[in-house]
This record gives sequence, structure tokens and C-alpha cells, in this order.
Amino acid sequence: MRFGPVPTGEALGALLGHGRMIGGRRLPKGRSLSPDDIALAEREGVTELVVAQLDPGDVGEDEAAVAIAAALAGAGVEASVPRHGRVDLIALHDGLFHCDGAAIDAVNLVTEAIGLGTLHPCRPVRAGDAVATMKIIPYAIGGQALAAAIAAARRADIGVRPFALPPTALIQTRLPGQPDKMFAGTAVATRQRLARLGAALAAEHICNHDEAALARRLGEQEEAIVLVAGASATVDRRDVIPAAIVAAGGEVERLGMPVEPGNLLCLGRIGGRIVIGLPGCARSPRRNGIDLVLERIAVGLPVDGGVIARMGVGGLIADQIRRDGPYGQEAWEPED
Repeated sequence: MRFGPVPTGEALGALLGHGRMIGGRRLPKGRSLSPDDIALAEREGVTELVVAQLDPGDVGEDEAAVAIAAALAGAGVEASVPRHGRVDLIALHDGLFHCDGAAIDAVNLVTEAIGLGTLHPCRPVRAGDAVATMKIIPYAIGGQALAAAIAAARRADIGVRPFALPPTALIQTRLPGQPDKMFAGTAVATRQRLARLGAALAAEHICNHDEAALARRLGEQEEAIVLVAGASATVDRRDVIPAAIVAAGGEVERLGMPVEPGNLLCLGRIGGRIVIGLPGCARSPRRNGIDLVLERIAVGLPVDGGVIARMGVGGLIADQIRRDGPYGQEAWEPED
């Protein structure tokens, strides 16, 4: 593609490089200049125009963007109508976004004429959200570069996995003197959290905050996922919730996660059931570590101790950095 000023009489069929007013009429950038446009410019004394002229084998911006977007789009997304060399990929349903970062880089490394941006992988999205945007920077791209970009785009694995959370129960443990409103608030927050995944609580229970009582209750649950909101925070594998998981015949896969809020999450299994000891921040509907875990479960992705250990990059969900207050003031610490 050639770009630059040419004599007005030689600009027929070229793409106008920049929008401009000529004789009281605005010609937009990217317009394919017609005989009438050239005649107007000449009548108004315009001697040259800045234009883009495609060479043999070049592909126009919209056509190229559509071709790359078609190669990018996987399950759960669709391409928008092209406009000025841009095509967005739109989520067809609620779910968890995924892509292959190395393949995205490979597309962008083909040529500077391509700009492909996406959301972070494993980000929850709603139907209608843009999950990626594809832009051809100049007015056209060479055919060989386009072919290379399409080949890389086919490996990008851009898509949205739909949410389908298995049946889930909530158990709350009680210490003497704890107010009922705390249990009600936790249940409401949990229902709101599951509703974002298109799910609802299948069962709710309250039991005493001791190992034996909780182990009995865990052994009675049939739901695929059991959430346990403890009356006090879990700080050790010998604490009530992890000890009860083991006493019920299960195992603890991970105590603690590199996500804030959410550090004090406990992940265990009893047979084929997943048991999650909730961090204290789960009593609020605000996004925290439990959401990262439930979202993966809801789309069928594996969750184990190793997966949680790798959640550190992006694990600071809110800017809640602990630091000493000025002049000896007590530091504020968020719920874990």
C-alpha cells in the first residue's frame, strides 16, 4: 500500500487519507474517491490529496479484519459488523472468557498493521460484553501478512465457557452468642454470589462450630459442592473446618490462597464432593477469592491445590494493601 500526497487528478479510486472539507462538503477519511469527488476538489482548487492506494495483493481494512476475526472466534462468541477496520468479538452468553495468550501475541507479531486486544483469561463476562477487539491499523494489509495472521488466529482459542454450577449447599457454624443476623447476611451474600453464575443454593444448614458436629453434617450432604462458613477464621490445618473434612473421610488439598481478599480459603474433598471453607470476606457479595474458585468449577475447569497456588498473578482483587497508619495509627486490615 502506498500512502501520501498525489495530484488530485491521479487520486481517483484511492482512499482519502484524512477527512477534510471541500467546497462545504465533508469527505470522510477512508472514502474511495469517486469521479464526482475529484471534480469537486478540482473546482475548489485542491491540487493534491493525501490518499492510500492499494497495491496488487493488498486487502482492505474491513475485509482483513473480518477474516482475522472469523479465525479468532471460538465457542460462545460472535463477530460484530466491521467499521473502520475494527471488528469486536462479543460474548453470546454469561460465562468465563478464555484465550491462548501466546497465540494472541503471535497474531500481533505478524505485522504492526494488526492490533488485537483481549480481556484477561478467566475473566467472567455477561452476554453482550466485548471480549476482544481486532483493528487493522492502516487502510489495507498485504495478503501474505493477512494469511500469516489468520493462521496464528486459528490457535487463539478465544471463547466464553458457559456457567453451569453443580448443586451447592451452604453450612454455617455457630459459636455461643453469635447473632442470627450474621447467618442471614452470609446466606444472602452466598445466594447473590451463586446467582451471578446462574445458580441457586440447594440446601442451607447451621451446626455447632466443632469438629465432630461439622464432620457429621459434611457426611450427610449429597450436593456436589459444599460451602462452609465458619464462626471463626481458619488459620491452621488442625482448625475446625479442615479437621472436620478429614474426620468425615476427606482430604484437605489447600489451606490458604494467594488472592486478596480471600487468603484464608480452605479447599478439600470428600469422595467426589468439593468442600470449600469460606474466607471471612465471603460474607460480603463483593468479588473475592471464592469467586475465582466457583467460576472455574462452574465452567468445568479443574480446581485443586496447584491451580489455587497459581492464582497469585492477578490475585490482588482490590487495592487493600496492609501498611502501618501514619503517626502510630492502627493499621486497617481487610477481612480475609
